[in-house]
Amino acid sequence: MDHGNFLLGWLQVHLSDKCSGQIGLNFHDCSSSDLFGSSTVPASGTFVWYVFTASFISVIAACSGGTGSSDTATTINPTPPAASGETSTASVFCGYSTNTFNSSASVNAQATSTWSCSPTNRTLTSNGIPDHEVGTFPNPGNPNRISAQSISASYTLTPAQTGSVNSNLVALGYALNGIKFEPGTGGTCNDSGTNCSLVGGTGAWRIEALGQTSFDFGTDFNNAHVQPTGEYHYHGMPEKLIEKLNKGQQMTLVGWAADGFPVYARYGYSEANNARSSIKLLASSYRLKSAPDAGRPAVSLYPLGTFRQDYEYVAGLGDLDECNGRSGVTPEFPSGIYYYAITVAYPYIQRCVKGTAAGGATPLPPPPPPK
Repeated sequence: MDHGNFLLGWLQVHLSDKCSGQIGLNFHDCSSSDLFGSSTVPASGTFVWYVFTASFISVIAACSGGTGSSDTATTINPTPPAASGETSTASVFCGYSTNTFNSSASVNAQATSTWSCSPTNRTLTSNGIPDHEVGTFPNPGNPNRISAQSISASYTLTPAQTGSVNSNLVALGYALNGIKFEPGTGGTCNDSGTNCSLVGGTGAWRIEALGQTSFDFGTDFNNAHVQPTGEYHYHGMPEKLIEKLNKGQQMTLVGWAADGFPVYARYGYSEANNARSSIKLLASSYRLKSAPDAGRPAVSLYPLGTFRQDYEYVAGLGDLDECNGRSGVTPEFPSGIYYYAITVAYPYIQRCVKGTAAGGATPLPPPPPPK
């Protein structure tokens, strides 16, 4: 934490009578970057202590913890920084929940999801129903209907980079609304390109869901579609979720990766460690290869960009590393953290993680046997 930005001393806030009796406060108008400490109000008490920034003063009156219901309730329970050498995410979105009816024609179901925190882990339970508008399913490119799931995942509250990259995952993480981040597909082609399958393929060339026109995976305006199991999941920018979170052209935390690090969408600071720098579109460091790999199906059949292997990582080309991540400050982590970014171009959602993946991170199936 940058103590230079904090006012000296502790502020004792006497809350109004309407806060009495609440077990906790919902800080809808306060950024977690503005405070740490305890935001729990005992049932018999009306006092709460904060360390606060200057920006917190202007909104403290708004943080009265209303009791009205909302489609997506966000409770922030700030905590002190973790011990030296650790990064704690415990102060951010512990207690985030969604409980709303989705009246989209392709859904017509209740969307429920809850993130809760123990002393060590962040746990998701969700029925996998999106809490925002979706496209039409089934559709010509996707014959599947959205249906309720039984989703659970548990990620560490103290993520740490391991020094290695783990790309052997299907579920790279989950969005705040409990929808899975799954950028890869089960679609493949053989070397000649004469035998391609969009589901359960055994060919060596992995087809991309986005950024190509040779195959239609039936993705909607959220860059999402439905698996044969009925699970709706994101392959790229979750547009309607971002719209629902209503942050505008700002850094927007949209979920958590399988290793516990946060996932942001589209924007970041132009200077990674300067929260006063301008906001920019974050660019990945991947590009199309200048020529196809040996043995690839002919580009006359399938142009470059059709397959995952058509892209290459070039360190320093963009803002992000090989896992579409970087270290820097964010609104929720003003002292800095490693985070992933969903980008408008490949790889869209990160294809690997830098930390240790925990429960809910399904391994990829083994590759086809060598020829």
